[in-house]
Amino acid sequence: MTRRVVSADGTPIAVHTYGDGPPLVMVHGAMADHTTMARVVPLLEPHLTVHAVDRRGRGASGDGPGYTIEREYADVAAVVQAIAEEAGEPVTLYGHSYGARCALGAALHTSAVARLCLYEPAFRGAVGYGAPVLDRLDALVTSGRSEDAVELAFREVVGVGEADLAALRALPSWPARVAAAATIPRELRIGAVVPFDPRPYRDLGTPTLVLVGESSNAGQREVCAAVVAALPDARSVTLAGQEHMAQMTAPDLVARELLAWTAPQAAR
Repeated sequence: MTRRVVSADGTPIAVHTYGDGPPLVMVHGAMADHTTMARVVPLLEPHLTVHAVDRRGRGASGDGPGYTIEREYADVAAVVQAIAEEAGEPVTLYGHSYGARCALGAALHTSAVARLCLYEPAFRGAVGYGAPVLDRLDALVTSGRSEDAVELAFREVVGVGEADLAALRALPSWPARVAAAATIPRELRIGAVVPFDPRPYRDLGTPTLVLVGESSNAGQREVCAAVVAALPDARSVTLAGQEHMAQMTAPDLVARELLAWTAPQAAR
């Protein structure tokens, strides 16, 4: 089932719902839409009601005339509030990469989050890129070379090798990544400039699990450690042998941690 929740600025945000059980809201990262959760969702839906979001500007969601990450926070908070009211209970909120950053920010704007799970939230220092790469991305998007822009972002921002990039191209989610190419520069410019600021989160008592790939770069691991240190009730779990894309390379690992965090009886 697909529905739309209207955000604070009037933007319709699409939510795709699967399964049955306690509510889990999933927020994808950059260069993506909800289809990047496709390998994890089937492992979760026997135990949870999964609500996979299309963030603004991609998939079945709308967009606004101006972009700020605060609007993304409001989008996720609106979805969480609507799902919690419908379910009659607070939700578990999961985000990957830029979506984890949006989920963390949204948790400050709603009391309907029972638990947070953040997979390598995207803040400055997590990946190494600068203005030249962003300018090249802008030029590719402007000239209509959307697929080239997505490939450049994976190679030079995420650090994906050619073999893994070929595997990503073969996935059903690849066309959605290409379709969302115009949103890449605006998000990466925030990720390049804005560091993690612990101050707003010192009183966020929501239990939080931070997932980090064992083979992820040092900058990403440092960002994850900073998030765990800042939150009053947070811990981290390392995904053995993984980097930033375990939702696709090892969905069973991500699903196992989500089930253990959200529905412990189902993970046994």
